[in-house]
Amino acid sequence: MDGREDEPITTLGAESVALPGRLLHWLEAAPRYPPNAGDLRTLNVLGLRLPVRATVAVVAVALILLLDYHGRIDALVTAVLGPFGAEGADAKRLQAIGRLVLEGVVPLLLILLVMRDRPSRYGLVIGDWRAGLAIAIGGCLVMTPVVLGVIHMADFAAYYAPQGTSALDVFLTTALEVIPAEFFFRGFLMFALLRVTGPIAVVVATLPFAFIHLGKPEIETLSTLFGGLLYGWLDWRTGSVLWSGLAHTWILSLTVLAAAAIGVPAGA
Repeated sequence: MDGREDEPITTLGAESVALPGRLLHWLEAAPRYPPNAGDLRTLNVLGLRLPVRATVAVVAVALILLLDYHGRIDALVTAVLGPFGAEGADAKRLQAIGRLVLEGVVPLLLILLVMRDRPSRYGLVIGDWRAGLAIAIGGCLVMTPVVLGVIHMADFAAYYAPQGTSALDVFLTTALEVIPAEFFFRGFLMFALLRVTGPIAVVVATLPFAFIHLGKPEIETLSTLFGGLLYGWLDWRTGSVLWSGLAHTWILSLTVLAAAAIGVPAGA
């Protein structure tokens, strides 16, 4: 064999080695998040030099989550709009409206009026839509069979089946809750921290996200650490909370619809 016969094999090998490298480079090609003067502005509290914007975000997230945990958000929505009914789907709609306001509108107002910043710096942009669309669709394709598998577990079906109603209603209710929540944790909180702490903000923002799942099926609660990191990475990669919001909406809506199709297990 002469040297020319080996060339195609050598070229193919080089391409196979280069492909993972190009994919890794693409996955890591996030925007830069340099802080500006407003991000670095600090407040002296008894000797603690606290970055104002990041501190506002952390305190606001903690306070809103505590109010939500004690039922104050649902009570406020009921007081304003009236009772929603006793069914699981009604309770979920009540919760979604409350979180739309407290996790969507309130943080947006804090960004504009207190932090005096542009919402686009907190993920309220389209961002890198090609990457966002590709990764979100890929994630949904991976998670769909996972959801359809775990939903047969008795605790999953018992928890989510009562929330079932028409597909359109489930998707709308889920979007009302989940997209503001993505902005709340990974837009408002994560991007505020990202510019003063660096990428550890992706990990930090995952913790309160995981804690709000306490009381749900154990496997789901534990999986939110991994899922939250992936959602945070996706937002960091694209500069937008839209794509994690859409992916999260699909996964949670599918969970509810699949559980409703199975029904509440006997004795649950």
